[in-house]
Amino acid sequence: MNFVFFSPHFPGSSSEFAIRLHEEGATVLGIGDAAYDDLPERLRGALTEYYRVDNMENQDETLRAVGYFTHKYGKIDRFESMNEYWLESDAQMRTDFNIDGTKADFVDNLKQKSKMKDFFRKSGVDTVRFLKNPDRISAAAFIAENGFPVVVKPDLGSGASHTYKLSDQEELDYFLHTRPDDTEFIMEEFIDGIILTYDGIIDHEGVVRFQASHRFEQSIMKVVSDDDHLRYFCLKNVDPEVEKAGRSILEAFGIRERFFHIELFKSNKNGRLIALEVNMRPPGAWMTDAINYSYETDVYSLWARTVVHGGSGAPPEGRHFTGYASRKDRKDYVHSHEDILRELGDAVVRYDEIDAIFSRASGDRAYQFRADSLDRVREIADYIQAVHHG
Repeated sequence: MNFVFFSPHFPGSSSEFAIRLHEEGATVLGIGDAAYDDLPERLRGALTEYYRVDNMENQDETLRAVGYFTHKYGKIDRFESMNEYWLESDAQMRTDFNIDGTKADFVDNLKQKSKMKDFFRKSGVDTVRFLKNPDRISAAAFIAENGFPVVVKPDLGSGASHTYKLSDQEELDYFLHTRPDDTEFIMEEFIDGIILTYDGIIDHEGVVRFQASHRFEQSIMKVVSDDDHLRYFCLKNVDPEVEKAGRSILEAFGIRERFFHIELFKSNKNGRLIALEVNMRPPGAWMTDAINYSYETDVYSLWARTVVHGGSGAPPEGRHFTGYASRKDRKDYVHSHEDILRELGDAVVRYDEIDAIFSRASGDRAYQFRADSLDRVREIADYIQAVHHG
């Protein structure tokens, strides 16, 4: 298999996927903007060849790179990045070179939140009520029906940037007055609830080969806007209701041979599950490692095996709950790093600093830890994030 890996060096977990592909026998060909010598040594060892481009946004450069690889190695079987940001360019290259996978004509359905919702409806899973391109009149009608607060966010894009919760008329007026002209927004009803994810690997035939689920009990939007702590938990088992909704969504989108990350709200008011968004990539931050710690497995290898050989065998079973808790350098903590390591011992499986680019959402440094119950990982997160007040 000739596998072109676009941006094999970023985000950091991409290297692990590339390395496992090489271990499974694929010819891994890298395209990126980093100098070859700056790539991690293990990644360099996994790449049969690396083509450096000056600008990854420049499709002509990427076309030339894939043309060069085709001439040298023969037909390209896969073109992939593990980053939502490159969804469109990935699809364009697959279209131009007739490579297996999502093509350019479908990619808008995965990028635009408003189009995503049509597929959620097809799946039979509830979706958040929304309004495209809110203006003064349409927003007033939407709010008359659904009430404050509402959430506004760009129709395109992932993460919590330019996402706002508007609680009253004054905040709505301010948003309408100051929003950037070059961005199309959608307005959504505000759901008071937690986020549950459906994460996993689906094979070429549409069989889910592995599944896991994370629980977020706080709003990422609030974490970013308040510059607050982040915490989340990888669960030991997938809730049957989450699995049913997730599989219906995969079916509606016709998703094949992907790592997927589907986000669902669970309403605090009535417990209903509501589809939020679907991402055709592994979950971000440290979540792939959280899955590894919870299931005592290697999801990078599971994915590579599924891509190169087609999936087989029974999926690993969940053994632990794994938590993530960040700390912010500006806060004054009750417990020192030494206290945490001494008090928690083997429960802590990872401690690291976070890249500055992700720190507003993910913290300046973070701990990963595991335990046998959800209550216990919550207690550990409380201990790590306890701050002095006053």
